[in-house]
Amino acid sequence: MRQSSSLHPDSCSLGIDPEAVLVRESGLLLGPHFMGALHAELQSELGSVASALILMQIGFLHGLRDATQVMSESVGPAVQAAVSRVAPLALCFRSNPAAKPRGAIEMYGCWPEAHEAAARAHALDPDHGRDCAISSGYTSGWLSGMLDANLLALETTCVTRGADACRFVAREADVWRASQHSRALSALAALPFDALRAAVSLYAKNDANDPARQGIDPDEAAVHIWGPVMVIPYSGPDEAMLAVELIGRDPDATAVSVIVIDLTGAVIDEAFGAAALERIVENIEAWGAEAVFAGVSPLSEPVVADLARAPLLIEKDLNEAIVAAFRIAESQRHPV
Repeated sequence: MRQSSSLHPDSCSLGIDPEAVLVRESGLLLGPHFMGALHAELQSELGSVASALILMQIGFLHGLRDATQVMSESVGPAVQAAVSRVAPLALCFRSNPAAKPRGAIEMYGCWPEAHEAAARAHALDPDHGRDCAISSGYTSGWLSGMLDANLLALETTCVTRGADACRFVAREADVWRASQHSRALSALAALPFDALRAAVSLYAKNDANDPARQGIDPDEAAVHIWGPVMVIPYSGPDEAMLAVELIGRDPDATAVSVIVIDLTGAVIDEAFGAAALERIVENIEAWGAEAVFAGVSPLSEPVVADLARAPLLIEKDLNEAIVAAFRIAESQRHPV
């Protein structure tokens, strides 16, 4: 089993697991409920400064990967289609022709939808999490990939601080270093451009070998934990039950409040399989958590629908189940 909750800057050269679903699925990352819960959990675990740097790294990887995908398309209408398909963060920006030194790249812009600011305002105290770190990272990665340069975008105004828009300025890494801008220097220390580009190249290589690859690999028998959400692959009733029991004894998993059982590829029979799922749900509830099922096959749907002890929620798609799990966890943190 692999726990994917360790997102500390000192844990590896990037500070994050490049194969974690947080890094690979921008649809999860840019969902407002998921984003707010992610900010809250990382701040609780790491503090505001370290969590912002981790979120910037994750955002950078998404932006760079999306830009790389666009640039790999043929020129012409295909590029426009690619842009609309892979750039989930709305960006408005313009270049500054008077940038110094002469010829340096400098961009000014904003994030017109202010999704991250809204998510932080909902999930965090007003005094915490005052930077749109994911958006800054995404913009840095996107511009670095599109312009083939090492660029860092820093937020300059934010709606959470009373501004009318979330704005940013992007400059080349060397220009930021020369300015000795303290916030820029801290951000640049968290953005090893060569290592991040190597990670994105690895994504492209893996995707080329397996075009259907996305999200968590259903063939990988690993338990994934991100703060309040855990994903357990169902490789058989005994294995899934054992995973629930073992994780239930793990003191590091006490914060988990929603468990997603990934049934992708499994066929559940009416007798033993159904009874096993009911016991799993019962154990999860006894632990004080909620159960969510994902990836239920058409053959298994009637059996799952007739369970005497049913999960709180059933989603067909694993990624949608993870997003829903974070929404449930967030509602538990902020009861109506």
